[in-house]
Amino acid sequence: MADKEGFLKYRRELPKSRPPKDRINDYKEIYQPLDPKVLNQQAARCMDCGIPFCHNGCPLGNVIPEFNDAVYHNEWELAFQILKSTNNFPEFTGRICPAPCEASCVLGINKDPVAIELIEKNIAEKAYELGIAKPRIPEERTGKKVAVIGSGPAGLAAADQLNQAGHEVTVFEKDKQVGGLLRYGIPDFKLEKWVIDRRVEIMKEEGLIISTDTEVGFNIKAENILANYDAVVLATGAQMPRDLPIDGRDAKGVYFAMEFLGKQNQVIAGEISENPINAAGKHVLVIGGGDTGSDCIGTSNRHGAASITQLELLPKPPSARTELNPWPEWPMTLRTSSSHEEGAERFWSVLTKAFTKNEKGEVTGLQIVEIEWKEEGGRMKFVEIPGTERVLPCDLAFLAIGYLGPKTGLLEAFEVDLQANSLPKSNNYKSNVPGVFLAGDMRRGQSLVVWAIAEGRECAVEVDKYLNGGVSSLPRRDQSFYSYESDAEMSV
Repeated sequence: MADKEGFLKYRRELPKSRPPKDRINDYKEIYQPLDPKVLNQQAARCMDCGIPFCHNGCPLGNVIPEFNDAVYHNEWELAFQILKSTNNFPEFTGRICPAPCEASCVLGINKDPVAIELIEKNIAEKAYELGIAKPRIPEERTGKKVAVIGSGPAGLAAADQLNQAGHEVTVFEKDKQVGGLLRYGIPDFKLEKWVIDRRVEIMKEEGLIISTDTEVGFNIKAENILANYDAVVLATGAQMPRDLPIDGRDAKGVYFAMEFLGKQNQVIAGEISENPINAAGKHVLVIGGGDTGSDCIGTSNRHGAASITQLELLPKPPSARTELNPWPEWPMTLRTSSSHEEGAERFWSVLTKAFTKNEKGEVTGLQIVEIEWKEEGGRMKFVEIPGTERVLPCDLAFLAIGYLGPKTGLLEAFEVDLQANSLPKSNNYKSNVPGVFLAGDMRRGQSLVVWAIAEGRECAVEVDKYLNGGVSSLPRRDQSFYSYESDAEMSV
């Protein structure tokens, strides 16, 4: 198992990023190439721990110690085989996954965990460099047709799996290009879009059919899809943003985060000439402390904002785990993103009260008050702290406080039953409509890209079973560790 003393000899090391003052002038990836020797050392830190908790931490069940060992021995084809057996898109997750596997790494009990995400990204990139990542065209076709609605990570993963099972798969996407949130939500400085295009081109060579500028339920009727396809996968995500119902919400200059981020990605792609929401020279407030809020910070810095302030309702997290948050749970600790490094002020335990606006209806400020969190009856509640009210100057505000569920229209068009929380009712990825399946954030609510890929893969198993009379050749999460050592014919 790699170098059994590697975790004692080498410290965790990640690629250096370009200086913030340089990188805010473009939307290119911020990290610099890593010395191959350093990557080898990072793979050597994997401990041969006996019970690899990283498997359980990864929603995809990636077989991490084994691909670390292959990287250590420079066996790149083997490493890619192992990784691809569980993850359709390691080039995506290797860039944008928060790495729950690392949070569960046994080495993380008292040292820095293994740099699993870094290794995953480099396996994928090496596979393209060496020509290992190439089309895998199914030898036989079943004659069954599947429509996948939505080309985000869940839809693409389901489509990829079902295409490899021999079905004819068509992906319908309402936007001009494939990718969903990957393309129109995540900034290019985190995921350049050529990474998506490169992978999609391989999928098209493998037989995947893609129809863009096509919004099923609107410019194509749901009944036409049901009449022409043997099965349907709905995977359009949880696109309904959570609003902030406070006075002044209707002020000009208050936007949902994705209105801003999506338009900026369209500018970079050349789909539109300029972003109608411009942060240049403005005092920007970002409400919400998660990744989407961080993306708004990074994009506002690249616009040349005069100031950026991020507000979070919850208290400031500790810098290290507490006794109430032990390993291998996800660490509820303070995180500083690359966007924060580029410049932003952050406030925690702040309640937003009202937007102020001028006679033109333009936002001018945000009234806030500090709060204190207390436990009452086993639940955490907050109280306002008297005398802490103030108004922050604001020319532009972004709401990045999560998503409630799928947009209305599509589920209704397919007559899918809904729960009280607006998510569809499902049973093992099946809807109440025969032949109509659900996957990703549309089914489970707002989550991570890695969970969306896992959802797409698991949903594909159920679709394949439905089409094949109860039998599927596709692996489930707990069956994805192929016997690659004894199967020389396994393709990648």
